[in-house]
Amino acid sequence: MALRRVDQVELQGKRVFIRVDFNVPLNEKNEITDDTRIVLSLPTIRFVSEAGGKVVLASHLGRPKGKREPKFSLAPVAERLSGLLGGSVSLAPDCVGEEVRRQIDGMKEGEVLLLENLRFHPEEEKNEESFSRALASLCEVYINDAFGAAHRAHASTMGMTRYIQTVAAGFLMMKEVESLERALVNPQKPYVAILGGAKVSDKIGVIQNLLDKVTTLLVGGGMAYTFLKAKGFGVGKSLVEGDQIGLSLHLLEGAKGKIKFILPSDHVAAERMDVQARREIVSNENIPGDWVCLDIGPETIRVFSDEIKTARTIFWNGPMGVFEMEPFSQGTFAIARNIARSSAFSIVGGGDSVAAVNQAGVADKIGHISTGGGASLEFIEGKKLPGIEALRKEG
Repeated sequence: MALRRVDQVELQGKRVFIRVDFNVPLNEKNEITDDTRIVLSLPTIRFVSEAGGKVVLASHLGRPKGKREPKFSLAPVAERLSGLLGGSVSLAPDCVGEEVRRQIDGMKEGEVLLLENLRFHPEEEKNEESFSRALASLCEVYINDAFGAAHRAHASTMGMTRYIQTVAAGFLMMKEVESLERALVNPQKPYVAILGGAKVSDKIGVIQNLLDKVTTLLVGGGMAYTFLKAKGFGVGKSLVEGDQIGLSLHLLEGAKGKIKFILPSDHVAAERMDVQARREIVSNENIPGDWVCLDIGPETIRVFSDEIKTARTIFWNGPMGVFEMEPFSQGTFAIARNIARSSAFSIVGGGDSVAAVNQAGVADKIGHISTGGGASLEFIEGKKLPGIEALRKEG
């Protein structure tokens, strides 16, 4: 069943609960350091408000573990949102309860109220029925615009929808789903997937699902060394998941004759993970036994870049090295710039990859930047996301 969009439901005069993802980074002064997630929610919020809905926003922030902790209050978000919307956004004292209900009952059409952190209640992550019912009682229409939390079966993403007749997806949710479906359903080829990051175990399902879809799979980052170890190379002190070597070899065998599965051929190796450490460019055959590989080398960058140039669809998740340290950032930034130069439809997901395209100054040249790292991986893995499936209902 296709998802209903927010612009396909009656909103005027209705109490509209919008599940947003305001899990933004805060500094030690409790100041927001990146408001991207708030900004991306604005089209849905403005649409509901201008349509005459009474906008009730709900989100989690951080990991308060079911306890009320002031440092995880959404107060800084309410302040930033007020500035972005050009009007006052009130913060409710809680996300359920009589006081919250009174505030919502007193709202005028178009007004916006932000509920306090959902995860101050342990029942949220437990998807507890009575808590789901309590949230559902606050509204007549439910909109989910929090793709970053769509892979969580929580009360606010799934449970409460059982008790609401009218549910729909927000504009950001729709953009995420439609963009990621382009990478899964009849993607234009050549299709190049680039996977990095630390662990093979985090990406097994993704690799397995992509073997039947991509033309080329490029693997870098820490996870590459488990594959290289499986192929019999010595990788020094580089990160290796010993319990994944057998499976890695199985994946390599499964790719033969189906796709190009390309691993790094050279590396930036160093005596230790330190910007001051001695480092060298080494081939697979010459990785020193007591050194660690921290980035892909220039030959690998060239090979990966050549593959990216041919692509019509690109999916990237995970850095090519320890890009937070300047000497080991060249591979990751080269990938980011080459994707930006490509005419392919490109998707970048995962916090580190998104940070890389931002730091490289090319975010505006990426086809789609996913707001949900874990959710986008599970989507590409072929899993059904609870927060999306909950929206597939009549009414």
